[in-house]
Amino acid sequence: MKLVTAIIKPFKLEDVRNALENLGIQGMTITEVKGFGRQKGHTELYRGAEYVIDFLPKLKIEIAVSDDRLDEIVQAIQESASTGKIGDGKIFVSSLENVIRIRTGEVGEEAL
Repeated sequence: MKLVTAIIKPFKLEDVRNALENLGIQGMTITEVKGFGRQKGHTELYRGAEYVIDFLPKLKIEIAVSDDRLDEIVQAIQESASTGKIGDGKIFVSSLENVIRIRTGEVGEEAL
């Protein structure tokens, strides 16, 4: 089992969600986060004063998946979140030792 964590631009959420729903993904966790990478923030003008925005708003999507579905899910996220511009985000894949469904007590891939 794997944990797929994707950091994306907020306006791409519906595209990513639709792509994952088309693959039959039934659950995901979305968190509003802030950060920067190569994009390094930007400056804005407010009431005549210029200020720097160091941390840009992003969304973090987390999905627990079985090993055999990993490649198609990563590809779907990558294609649907891409704008071709700097700041599109990243996808991280981590191993999951175990998953337990609290309500039923199911363990492992049955809990996904």
